[in-house]
Amino acid sequence: MKKCIILANGTPPPKNVFNYLYKVGYETLICADGGANSAVKYELLPDYIIGDLDSIKPETYDYYFDRAKIIQIKRQNDTDVEKCLKFAMKHKFTEVVLLGATGNRLDHSICNLGIVLKFYDTIKISIIHEESILKPYTGTVSLKTFPGETISLYGFDGKTKITSTGLKYKLTDSALHFGKKESTSNVAKGELVTLKIKNGVAFVVRNFNLLKKNGLV
Repeated sequence: MKKCIILANGTPPPKNVFNYLYKVGYETLICADGGANSAVKYELLPDYIIGDLDSIKPETYDYYFDRAKIIQIKRQNDTDVEKCLKFAMKHKFTEVVLLGATGNRLDHSICNLGIVLKFYDTIKISIIHEESILKPYTGTVSLKTFPGETISLYGFDGKTKITSTGLKYKLTDSALHFGKKESTSNVAKGELVTLKIKNGVAFVVRNFNLLKKNGLV
């Protein structure tokens, strides 16, 4: 499987997150426009910088001019992150970790969460922010866990139903309709949680640092 990192223009994670992702096979770094400003601070070398280039600082552009492949796409009917995702799909990447997808722009944060759903059927997208990792799932999913792990689940409409085994607060054909009901801070009872997700996609949010510590990511 081809894996890549897309670094957006929000709050970046610590540099050790990049080092870890490189180690586990996410070898290609794509910066979405102003994400390159974070890359240069971390002394990272992107493979590609893609976007309408209205957010990248002039000094960042100059620094990467002959070090990375810079692709300007001026169209405004998609975001810079979407431009990067479409590039990744065109080049047969199958998994993406999206970094810097959240920050001081709530509208950008919401948009990037929506992008995970929008492209779900085409490319596997995860989001890491601060200590959290978000992954989308559908169908039957088995998650390796550890006793006491906090796991939060979110659905988006009344049609999507979730049944769980291995969670302290059991879900039985439950609709976690966004704005009506959620399963925030549920708890794993043992080393395995099974989810059966019907008629849609659910977001599962876990602690990225604890998953690394326990060898689960």
